Formats: sequence, C-alpha cells, structure tokens
Amino acid sequence: MDWLETIIIAIVEGLTEFLPVSSTGHMIIAQNLLGLTPDALNESDKAFVHAFTFIIQFGAILSVVCLYWKRFFQFDTTPAPAGSNIFQKLKHTFNFYWLLIVGVIPAVVIGLLAKKSGLLDWLLDSVEVVAIMLVIGGIFMLFCDKLFNKGSERTTVNEKKAFNIGLYQCISVIPGVSRSMATIVGGMTQGLTRTRSAEFSFFLAVPTMAGATLLDLLDLLKEDTAWATTHNITMLLLGCVVAFIVALLAMKWFVNFLSKYGFKAFGVYRIIVGGIIIVMLLSGHSLVMVD
Repeated sequence: MDWLETIIIAIVEGLTEFLPVSSTGHMIIAQNLLGLTPDALNESDKAFVHAFTFIIQFGAILSVVCLYWKRFFQFDTTPAPAGSNIFQKLKHTFNFYWLLIVGVIPAVVIGLLAKKSGLLDWLLDSVEVVAIMLVIGGIFMLFCDKLFNKGSERTTVNEKKAFNIGLYQCISVIPGVSRSMATIVGGMTQGLTRTRSAEFSFFLAVPTMAGATLLDLLDLLKEDTAWATTHNITMLLLGCVVAFIVALLAMKWFVNFLSKYGFKAFGVYRIIVGGIIIVMLLSGHSLVMVD
C-alpha cells in the first residue's frame, strides 16, 4: 500500500465507521477499486491489508473517547445501596464500564468463533457478500424508523439491555452489515431513543474494536514478520491518524442528522451502492479502477 491508497482507505473508514453503511464493507469496496484484492497480493501483503482493515478502525474509535471524554470517564460517586458487598460497590461505582463489558461479551464469543473457523477471513475477501448485505440492510433501513422509533428519554441502559444490544452487534461480523446500524437498532428495540442508541453504540465500539485490533496485531506478530517494514508501520500510523480526524467530524454530524431525519437516506444510499456493485459483478465488469 502506498501513501495515497492508505489515505483514501482511512478517509473511507473515518467517514463510515459511525454511519449505518458498514465501514468494513466500504473499505473492502475501496480496496477492490484500488486493486488491493487477495489475488493481486502476495501472502505477506495480504495479511497486512487484512489487519490494516481492522487496525485503522481503532483510530476512528478513539474519536469517541475524544468527543465524549467527559461521559466516557464517568464514575458513579453516589453511595451504593445499603448492604452491598465489595463487588456490588465496585459495580455501582464503575457501572458505565460494567455495562460496556456486558455488552461486548456476545461479540467476543461470536467474533472469536468466526475468526478461528476462518469464516471471518473468507467474508472479508468477498465483495459479493458486501454488495448483497448493503442492499438487504438498505431495504430494512427504509422501514426501521417506523418499526422501532418508540424510545423514551427516560429509558436507561441496564445489564439486560446492554447484553441484548451486544447480541445485535454480532450480526455485524458479516461485512456489509453496519455495526453502528446493528447496535443502534438494538438500542431502539430496548426502548432507547435514536440519539441515546447512537451514543451507546459509539461507546460500545471502543472495547469491541480495541479487542479486534489486539487480536489482529497478535495474529500478525505470530506470522512471518516480513510485513513489519518501516513503510507498512508508517502506513498503519498514518491510517489511524487520518481515520481519527475524519471520524471525529463525521460522528458529530451523524448524531445531529440522525435525530432529525432518521435512517431512510442511509437506506437509499446503501441500496444504490450495493445495486451498482451487483450489476457490475453480474455483467462481468471488474471493480478495479487503478492498475
């Protein structure tokens, strides 16, 4: 990967990480358009590009900590209920983080199973899966506001709600299924408003993507370290920085847009993009735009 390819993919990641359009799906599309397909890469480069897809997502996720730092570093300083044991007192004080742990458990289990089975790597190589899921998800989004937009500002997240939202997040192991969309809809099914669901989705992304990044780094280090050139490491750092900056701007815009207009516009976009790719693939046209 060169500087331009890195910046393009990082911008795509930053723009799409928190939008309900599938950031991984869009990065796979971008990689295909840039000619960074598995068939065009050697094993070392292929491993690096796979890892790059996940690792720069962590750069985008750090924008959550920056934008919501007051809420992310929050502790409950009120007295714990009378008779609470040590564990209950700790859980009371660190309730925000406890809910994130509960919410991320389903993704840890499903993600590890998908990765160990090789299913995740196969899905990441399939632009066909991305295109189909973009269309299916887009059709669903045309109607989800009417189906689920019944939340109340009085509704708060508890352990059961956090776990249920985490189950929805598992669907996003399929490229083309937006993690943001899955968790926001999950929150809305639990009685949260669109805005509250989006914010919890942002927070839940931090431990989820931190774990995914750590796993990919460990896998890279276990394999042939030929990928660990100064150039590749520089590209990783550059990608993370660009994704962080772009995601920070996109996230602020998304919350305002979602609270006013809902999901329909994103659904139409997904259907158009996915439909174009399906037509191109069925007609035998290559997605590669750069030799």
